[in-house]
Amino acid sequence: MRSSRLPDLLFKIANYGILTLFSLLCIYPFYYIFIYSISDSQEAMTGVTLLPKSFTLISYTKVFQFDGILNATFISVARTVIGTLLTTFLCSLFAYLMTVQQFPMRKFFYRFLVITLYFNAGLIPWYLLMKQLHFNDSFLLYVVPGAINVFYIILIKTYIEQLPKSLEESAKIDGAGYFTIYAKIIIPISTSILATIAVFTAVDQWNNWFDNYILVSDKHLQTLQYELYRYVTQASTLARQSGMEINRGGAAQQFMTPQTVRMTITMVVTLPILCVYPFMQRYFVKGIMMGAIKG
Repeated sequence: MRSSRLPDLLFKIANYGILTLFSLLCIYPFYYIFIYSISDSQEAMTGVTLLPKSFTLISYTKVFQFDGILNATFISVARTVIGTLLTTFLCSLFAYLMTVQQFPMRKFFYRFLVITLYFNAGLIPWYLLMKQLHFNDSFLLYVVPGAINVFYIILIKTYIEQLPKSLEESAKIDGAGYFTIYAKIIIPISTSILATIAVFTAVDQWNNWFDNYILVSDKHLQTLQYELYRYVTQASTLARQSGMEINRGGAAQQFMTPQTVRMTITMVVTLPILCVYPFMQRYFVKGIMMGAIKG
């Protein structure tokens, strides 16, 4: 009996040890970026390992003093919130319609959507279409083109099809219409898959900067990611411009190094969206698993 338990114990020890090591390997790079960004720029150049050197938040203060950062932060937050709400609502509504047997040409529309997963027109047709729709230099560029996502529709449709049909049938007997059923029955019992879609959409909206790069030249519509992308590419210049005097005589100067600028910008971009996951985690795994049980 004891001999049979020993291999199981050794396996668990090895398993937990490997998983712990793998978790540390995944977490440490992000932790390193964080402690580097809150360390003194000059001392951090000698290397940091587990603790910051001469703790300071001057790098974050300097980064948020860059031109256009506050306005870009507002645009990115607005893009993320509005885009997430719009995409989640439209995809869930469309997915519900694809489950309604009486919907005209339901199978045709659904198959047409699936086909778009296999074919992509490419960058140039996308650019020309956005120009023809006058989405260049418009906030609509950030939220309208991605409002319908076929992958999200498939996940939500699959999830809805697993719900008990008796709920919808009883609502119809009571005189409820399709939109009433959608709003008062489907939405409340589909929070897990909708939260999953919301996380996917929020991350994509927050991280996206390419549409800004291609089609937006208005400085009042620049996103945070695009602004910080420009700052990262100009890190050396910004580091020289972000110096602070050590003494009032100005005899000596301490500058943010290009590496500190890059580390700080990485944290500024990553932390806000990272905070979304703890609130959505309990829905995330359940939603993605239940939405992928059958195709």
